[in-house]
Amino acid sequence: MKQPDIGLKVAELRRQKHMTQEELAEICEVSTRSIQRIESGEVEPRTFTTNSLSNALEFDFGQDNTENENLWLALLHLSSMLGIVLIPLLLWSWKKNQSYEIDRQGRQVLNYQITITIALFAVVFLLMSVPIALAFLGNAGLNTVGGSPIFMLLVMCSTAPLLLIGLFSFYQAIVNTIRALSGQPTHYPLSVQFLK
Repeated sequence: MKQPDIGLKVAELRRQKHMTQEELAEICEVSTRSIQRIESGEVEPRTFTTNSLSNALEFDFGQDNTENENLWLALLHLSSMLGIVLIPLLLWSWKKNQSYEIDRQGRQVLNYQITITIALFAVVFLLMSVPIALAFLGNAGLNTVGGSPIFMLLVMCSTAPLLLIGLFSFYQAIVNTIRALSGQPTHYPLSVQFLK
């Protein structure tokens, strides 16, 4: 792993462990200024410091695991078009400790997938409630609804939200795969940040 990824990952892991820069410096037996310079990306840490950081933060900084990073990024983003949270979750949990970009973009994909899954459940719930409401209206003596053109249009358009969500997911997966492979920042609109 190279800078600035090392610095970003050190800062992220340090915050996750609720440590200050001073505490991390003490554990690693280096100066606080060294930790600050590593986190800001100013310097490449020496071997001793890298090993100390690996032990303190329980992450392997010494191993360069980014050889197939683009392949894993592409798989992560393309898996978001399937609408299944399990596939990107497995990919992310398997590769998140090997690359800062895979970890960051994997969290973006998972946040998007969770948001889309919640939206799909909401749409399916609404689609299931429409026939129940219509059956209730039919039992109340309002049978004139069933033969009207508005009713037929409602039935034909009931799958439109599912199709729109599917097309939107497909589009976002392709666009973000291209962005990731070209080094541009990825972005999934409308996603709620469940994983930070």
